[in-house]
Order: sequence, then C-alpha cells, then structure tokens
Amino acid sequence: MNEQARAVLRTNDRGGYTVPTARLYPFQWNWDSAFVAMGFATFDPSRAWDELDHLIKGQWEDGLIPQIIFHAESDDYFPGPEVWGIERSPKTTGITQPPVAATAARFLFERDGDRGRLSRVYPGLLAYHRWFRAARDPQGTGLVATLHPWETGMDNSPAWDGPMSRVPTSTTTVIRRRDTGHIDPAMRPRAEDYQRFIHLVDTYREAGWEPSRMWEVAPFKVADVGTNAILLRAERDLLALAEVVGSPAERVEIAGRIAGLEKGIASLWRPELGQFAGRDLISGEALAVGSSAGFLPLFAGAATPGQVVEMAGVLKRWSQLVEVLVPSTAPDAVQFEPLRYWRGPVWAVVNWMIAEGFADAGDAETAALIRGQTRGMIEKSGFVEYFDPRDGAGAGGATFSWTAAIWLLLA
Repeated sequence: MNEQARAVLRTNDRGGYTVPTARLYPFQWNWDSAFVAMGFATFDPSRAWDELDHLIKGQWEDGLIPQIIFHAESDDYFPGPEVWGIERSPKTTGITQPPVAATAARFLFERDGDRGRLSRVYPGLLAYHRWFRAARDPQGTGLVATLHPWETGMDNSPAWDGPMSRVPTSTTTVIRRRDTGHIDPAMRPRAEDYQRFIHLVDTYREAGWEPSRMWEVAPFKVADVGTNAILLRAERDLLALAEVVGSPAERVEIAGRIAGLEKGIASLWRPELGQFAGRDLISGEALAVGSSAGFLPLFAGAATPGQVVEMAGVLKRWSQLVEVLVPSTAPDAVQFEPLRYWRGPVWAVVNWMIAEGFADAGDAETAALIRGQTRGMIEKSGFVEYFDPRDGAGAGGATFSWTAAIWLLLA
C-alpha cells in the first residue's frame, strides 16, 4: 500500500506540481498541494519542497495564493482560465482555498531541516496570511470571510444552503460542465449549485478581482469555521517558522493575528450541536448544520477541554449511524446525502486533521479510532477521492493524490 500510494503521487506529478487526479482535476489546487507536499516529504523531501515552490509561483502581488493554478492547458475542467478572465502567467483563478501551506512547510522543515528551502517559501507564506487579514477581514473582527463556497474546499456543504439561496442562478457565462462526464452526476453538485457558483464568478470578474470591490458586492459572505480553524493552525505553524527565518516584528505581527483568530473561533461554538459552526456574515445567523468542519478547531488548538469531550461524544453518536467516520455532514441531518460530494461522504484529509486535533488535545482514543477507520476504508477501496460513510466504499475520482498522501502520513 505504501508503494502504491507513492506511485499515485508520481503518476499525478506534472513536473514540480501535482494534479489531484487526471482529467477530473487537471491543474494544481491550493490545499490539495499542501497535503501532497507532506505526502512527498515521507519519501522525497526535495520534491515536497518543489510542490510548495510551484504553488507560490501562482501567488499574486497582493499575497493571494489562488485556489487553482493553470500551469498547463486542458479542456477537461470547467471553469477554465477563460472564464476567470485573469491575465497572469501562470493563469489562475481569483479566489483562494483553506491555507494549509504553512502547516505543510513546517512539516517539511521539521523532517529535513532545510533552512534554505524554508527561506524561499517563507516570504510567500507570510504575504498570503497578510492577504487573508487585509482582504477577508477588513474590519478586524478576528474571523476571515469566504466569498465563494469553492474557497472553503467544501463546495456544496449544506452549511451554504441558506447563504447560497440569496445568490441568483442567472449567469453571463455559458456553463459547460466537465465533471459530470467523468463522475456519476449523483455524486456531484447539482445543476442549480453550479449556476450559483458561476454567478459568483461572474460577479467578481466584473469587480476586476479587486478585494475591496469583491467585499462590497459579494452576495455570499460567510465566516467558515473550517477555513478559520485551518488558518489559525497555519498561523501557529507560521509563527514557529518565523522563529527560524523571520524577524521579531513578524513574530509579533503573527502572534497578534493568532489572538484575533482564537477569539473569533471561540464565538463559533454551538452548544446545541456539540461542535463549532460558521456564521453568515450578511444575515448574522449561525450556519447551524453539523459537519466534519465543525471539528476542525481541534486541529487549530482552539477547543476547551470541555468542548473536546463534547465533540468526542458527538462522534460517538454519529458512529452509531454510519460505519465509517467522519461524514462531512451529520448523518442525522435532513440534508445528509452519503454520496453527494460534501453533503455526506468521508474525506481522508479532513479525517487526518480531526484526528491530529484530538491527539493534540489529549484524546488518544478518539484519534486512534478515526485513524484506524481511515486506514481501513483506504485499504478496502483504494486511493479514491472520498468514501461512503455507510460502508467505506469508494466514490468520486480515482487515483487521488491527497488520499495517497494521507495514507503515507498515517503509515
């Protein structure tokens, strides 16, 4: 299995960057590549650093590291660079994804101690975190906003149903989906979801991808608990890297952002769910849907001991309803769909983060349970994109890079 996992990464290697899987996702994705870098680090440290170098090649002058970097052309994915309308080299999208990159960089550095490679990526990571604060928390609330569901990485989560209902289904772009030609449409976001997704792309393209204008016109604006938790963890990891290659002023700056995120995430605890949940920043309402993202503050070290116990209890209750943890949506929720993308399936990368969080919080038993079930479903179904929580069967794309990377991390 270890060698098969390495073979998946090598097969999806496009010469310094890795695609999630051939055809379905033929470019470099932001958070995918961070996990992939950690996977490569277990057997090829230099190649792991290359992955982060290529990710930062797509960085904008204002610090944004985009969701997708279009290093090469492909007709297998929609929306491609012509839809985003961004004249850059390499071409990119104009939105971001959960910022795992600093966490990956710390993982790489602690394995090989390559200060030179760290020094190359650190300035880009620092600029990226500054971008989050400037572009996505302009009012200094402590929580960063996401302006498109794709930025959360959990594209069609039921948590977005309410906020997305405000987004019109009209588009100025002709929608030519490619994903449903590769994957059973029953596993993918619905046509109406894509109409709203593309309406947002049209809106921000017309705003010139300028952060302040995007903020003003955004019909979708949420404080996603997953993104904020991953950012807090990344800030902690960036601070550790700043102790090695950063300045005293940068360390003070990063510590200030950490304090703001800690306070902001604490406000997202939902006692009725027994976990954290995001907030609609337009209506002010909590996005009170149980989800795997609601456990990610554990990964950030942002849960109190009492909250750790409550979240372990929630997982115990969920385990009586599904065969494999952690479903992306609470299995007792009316919105739960076990095979439709982020509305129910289990994702190995999220499991890894949740297990790391429980372990760091001192709950070794729950961490071991999640890790064991994750290994078991990969052993059963292979390196697929995601898994059916009812029986661990594989779903989505095949030979998937980040699932292979997680296998190597768990191994």
